[in-house]
Amino acid sequence: MGKADRYFATGLLMKISYEGYRALLVHAHPDDETINNGSTMALYADLGAKVTLVTCTRGEEGEVLVPELSHLASGAEDKLGEHRVTELADAMKALGITDHRFLAEGEKLYRDSGMMGTEPNNRPDVFWQADLEEASDFLVKVIDEVKPHILITYDEIGGYGHPDHIQAHRVAMRASEKSNWQIQKIYWNTMPKSVLAESMKKMKEVGSDFFGAESVDDLPFAKDDQFVTSVVDGNSHVEKKMAAMKAHLTQISVDGPFFALSNNLGLQVWGHEYYTLVRGEKAEPFDENGRERDLFAGVIL
Repeated sequence: MGKADRYFATGLLMKISYEGYRALLVHAHPDDETINNGSTMALYADLGAKVTLVTCTRGEEGEVLVPELSHLASGAEDKLGEHRVTELADAMKALGITDHRFLAEGEKLYRDSGMMGTEPNNRPDVFWQADLEEASDFLVKVIDEVKPHILITYDEIGGYGHPDHIQAHRVAMRASEKSNWQIQKIYWNTMPKSVLAESMKKMKEVGSDFFGAESVDDLPFAKDDQFVTSVVDGNSHVEKKMAAMKAHLTQISVDGPFFALSNNLGLQVWGHEYYTLVRGEKAEPFDENGRERDLFAGVIL
């Protein structure tokens, strides 16, 4: 099926078959995939594309937002990773994703590194301390098996500087170089300042905090709009994204900023997902700002 056979209506992908198209997403922890790409994943999976998710750690060092589950934390029973595996499975079910793996599952499972400068960050078994060539070799096996047309991961600073996000970027990019399979298009997640500024303004109008930031420049993950080359309008599948967010119970509070944004700004704030194309060429169709609307545009099967 060629580009001309993939058409749009009112800015949304039509319900046509994307069978044969394959996407690979590489994320650091359970819940990262839903926050960044939930609508994109659900949309393309529903259209028939094969969507594969590789998660690099189980998120053992995450903060537990549910008091009755606080005993799972790394500083207590250290069973959060096991619990987040089940949360991720439930989230993938909500998004309609059937192919999910942990990096090096069955060979060597990397542990969550925690934030830079913390004690867990120095453990020899954490992802931040992983040998880049070894870790990327594990991902090469997935790439050679799945043969993805597009790859989605983080930028060189991991979006906001978390060591596991940075390492996921390094591993994904290195694996794409080493693999025998040529990935046609590579995207990095991004969040434009204009969108965040509007969200911050609306939240302040209703007296709600926006991740503790006073201005958009305080947000490390905010990027200049010029970096946005592509946008997916996944509003037709945003309800699935919200269900997946709820599945990540220990990490995303229904009373926290993610759902507060939805309550005050509507679900559209989570329906649009933004990307920077770093390998391959932009292709039609474009939106009014010249951004791609289809990540598979221009892909040759």
